[in-house]
Amino acid sequence: MALINTIREKSGWAVGAIIIGLLLFMLGGDFLYGRNSLFAGNDRVVGEVAGEKVDYETFNATLEQAKQAFIAQQGRQPDENTMGYLRDQAWNQTLYRIAFQKEFDKLGLKVSDDELTDMVQGNNIHPSIRQAFTDPQTGQFDKTKVIEYLRNLDKLPPQTQEAFRNFEANLGPERLAAKYNNLLKLSTYVTAAEAKRFDEAQNSKANVRYLLVPYFTISDSSVKVTDEQVQAYIDKNKGRYKVEDGRSIEYVTIPVTASVEDSATVRKTVDELATQFTTAPNDSLFAKLNSDQPYNAAYLSPADMPEKLRGQLPLQVGKVYGPYAENGTYSLFKVTGQKAGAQAAARASHILIKPEGTTPEADAAAKAKATDILNKIKGGADFAAMARQYGTDGTTTTGGDLGWFQQGRMVPEFEKAVFGATSAGLLPAPVKTSFGYHIIKITAPKTTQTYQVAAVQKTIQPTDATRDAAYQKAQQLKGEATDLESFRKAVAKDKSLQKVEAKGLGRGEQAVNNLQGARQLVRWAYGFNPEGTPTQVGDVSEVFEIGDQYVIAVLTGERTKGVADVASVKPEVSAWCATS
Repeated sequence: MALINTIREKSGWAVGAIIIGLLLFMLGGDFLYGRNSLFAGNDRVVGEVAGEKVDYETFNATLEQAKQAFIAQQGRQPDENTMGYLRDQAWNQTLYRIAFQKEFDKLGLKVSDDELTDMVQGNNIHPSIRQAFTDPQTGQFDKTKVIEYLRNLDKLPPQTQEAFRNFEANLGPERLAAKYNNLLKLSTYVTAAEAKRFDEAQNSKANVRYLLVPYFTISDSSVKVTDEQVQAYIDKNKGRYKVEDGRSIEYVTIPVTASVEDSATVRKTVDELATQFTTAPNDSLFAKLNSDQPYNAAYLSPADMPEKLRGQLPLQVGKVYGPYAENGTYSLFKVTGQKAGAQAAARASHILIKPEGTTPEADAAAKAKATDILNKIKGGADFAAMARQYGTDGTTTTGGDLGWFQQGRMVPEFEKAVFGATSAGLLPAPVKTSFGYHIIKITAPKTTQTYQVAAVQKTIQPTDATRDAAYQKAQQLKGEATDLESFRKAVAKDKSLQKVEAKGLGRGEQAVNNLQGARQLVRWAYGFNPEGTPTQVGDVSEVFEIGDQYVIAVLTGERTKGVADVASVKPEVSAWCATS
């Protein structure tokens, strides 16, 4: 704990604990990105970096550190998906420690104790410390709060002290990485001659005449490319066709989705809660005890409210609104308070007409067009229809509707027009901004009213009966599929199943197509199955539970590290050979 001792000597105060989220800033960052290829064999060596072998014990110690940091922050054990990311993180830290340190040593890069002290209490405060001790109300960082907050390190729990040691240990490596990256950036230099050549290359013009004969004018059937020609081309260009180990699979997913009955059950529960919510003596406590989402006591402007609740404006204190069903969730809202907020909010629609150039003539043409459209709307044309026809920004699909927004979120000229209006309706003239000319319709005039809302939200989850039914369906498929042929027949027989293919899965993959957290499926494809026997082409997997679905797969192909075979690259190479 050299840093702690140094700070004590310099300031006379004892360093205490930084909150766990602060500590995890360093532990959670990857210095390098890439796929790992760990656990490729059964020996104790998991990889090699810059000629140095990494044994399992060393890697596992780094992984365990990241795992414990995650547990300390989240208060739970990491699931398989999270463990995959922690393994990547641990491997990337190992890459950094070995490969980069060699470069640091060559260049003589070091981080002094004074620099480390400066990152905690000096003029160059570490971003995570600055974030942790910045007042959210004023946005100001208070160094005295850091000193006060860190005063009692020796009295804090051992795990907190250990967390700070981890944070301290990573300050130096991060600063070294910053120095190294800055050296690379600042080493880039462009001479005057290079700049001149670049300018000439960009601005030189020449007239040419050419004849184009598109290759697609030649029929594919008139050109035959043999496997021997493809192989010869691969042999001459081995560098372009290097491949790593890969596995190909076919799989089906059986989702565990809430049924109509499940939704009805949740709706019944929410209806009962709505009655209780109306007379609840403590609204915040009721919401905390009955909602799937954490309670938020903040006062909300219309710009920050859920759309369903916003449609009920103005709201009444003490009234329960809902239930509303949206995105698989039933919601109840009870208004527990109201007050004037610091910023106004309003709702408006617009039609933006952008000038087709930067000349005064282009600007005048855009203004004239906007004025003409505005006159048509004044004459009875539908605003939304005009927005869809003439609008030139992303709001055309919504008829120009911008929704609710608070003051400070739009360009000044636009805001002045919207928040200067005292009633709903069409503004009399187009408003010019840096984007062009806006035809503006005030949907709801400005208001500073904010509301405190206690929300009770229940997610529609599948019941145990629904989950059991999906699992039984997966087990039935597993029972019918004993090899590749029977797997395909069983899937084809059930019209509710859809077979998906994944080719060339690498050893370190965390996902399979859109299946996130599919590490166990990848490990199975590479032979890591519960029985301990190698997975062979044609083998059918066990039933995997990945997220909210059950997955069954069959191994359809293997690829070993080296040069790609003819079959895998033939389409690409054949097209090249045919046009050469």
